[in-house]
Amino acid sequence: MEKPLPGSTGQSRTRTPWWDNARFVSATLIVVLHTVGSIMDRHDSLHAFHVAAWAFRVPAFVVLAGVFSSAGPLGPRHLRTLLGSIVLPALIFSLLFSLETKALGGPLDLHIAQLPWTLWFLMSLFCWRLLLPLVVQLRHPLLVTTAVALGLGYVEEFGLQFSASRTLVYLPLFYFGWRLGQGMLREWFESRWSLPVAVAGVLGSLTAAALWHRDIPGYWLSMRHAYRADTPLGMEGAWLIRLAVLASAAALVLCMLRLMPRRRVPLVSALGAGGFTVYLLHPLVILPLREKGLIARADTPLELVALVAFGVLLTMVLASPFVRRLVRPLTRPPVGWLLAPAPAAAPPSAPAVIHPKQTLREEVRITR
Repeated sequence: MEKPLPGSTGQSRTRTPWWDNARFVSATLIVVLHTVGSIMDRHDSLHAFHVAAWAFRVPAFVVLAGVFSSAGPLGPRHLRTLLGSIVLPALIFSLLFSLETKALGGPLDLHIAQLPWTLWFLMSLFCWRLLLPLVVQLRHPLLVTTAVALGLGYVEEFGLQFSASRTLVYLPLFYFGWRLGQGMLREWFESRWSLPVAVAGVLGSLTAAALWHRDIPGYWLSMRHAYRADTPLGMEGAWLIRLAVLASAAALVLCMLRLMPRRRVPLVSALGAGGFTVYLLHPLVILPLREKGLIARADTPLELVALVAFGVLLTMVLASPFVRRLVRPLTRPPVGWLLAPAPAAAPPSAPAVIHPKQTLREEVRITR
């Protein structure tokens, strides 16, 4: 019988440093790559880093979200949590993004069906949480969700609207994360032989990215659109490329988690608890720097290193307890004003008292 991984069931009151360390690493990579993303194509080093670290960013976030998700029935309490932790923050930060874009000289667009920049993840996360109780009822959940993800590339209608493409393409990784949280592949995380394999996997990702990063188109990794006919295998074999990308992402996330320290790491473990806040806030900081051309000025190796260091520092600041407390009304807004009061639990009914003579009369009646 599978035993849940430490801290993955949400039942423990104490945080598990292992998961917080992984959150901090993934959040830092996301912020750094979003910081240098606008100048990435000009510099081979940044582009290679983007390809090498891709699996440790969004796919890792998807898997970690699955680890801490519940496949139980969606009762009123769960739905209230989804509303307060996902839906309302997505709408709030979408509005803030629109207002900031307007202040920077752009149009005032209200994003509803297609949330801006990184907020697509919240829309997908909401859908994944709703779908998980259904997915786990399937006979072969991983096979079915993977088949849907691969076949979806042939359907043009699934794209950026409501994050439909990414939601279904990343669904196998989300379910995979849930299975990890339930104890699947526990031997991988605890055995000695898996450690050198994980090191080899990360080094292999770095080597492949250094050699072939320009040969890997961005749309292979974005999961946002349908297949294109100009892929090396054509439309008929495009699903094989997506399958290889998803399988590589799952394998590299396993390598990352295997190499992640399980003990508490000074500063890193404490800041890892703020990964969600970092994800929501960092676009609001990076957008004005990008639109004002400050990021585009970086060109020398020293300036690029400084830009990467800025991304790391920004992650640390946004993940700090002070910032998390400051923006909590935005990242965890109250929902009581929006919802009807939760129905009071009915008091347990007292068991019926049956007199011994009544029981005897019933037995005699039945024997007749």
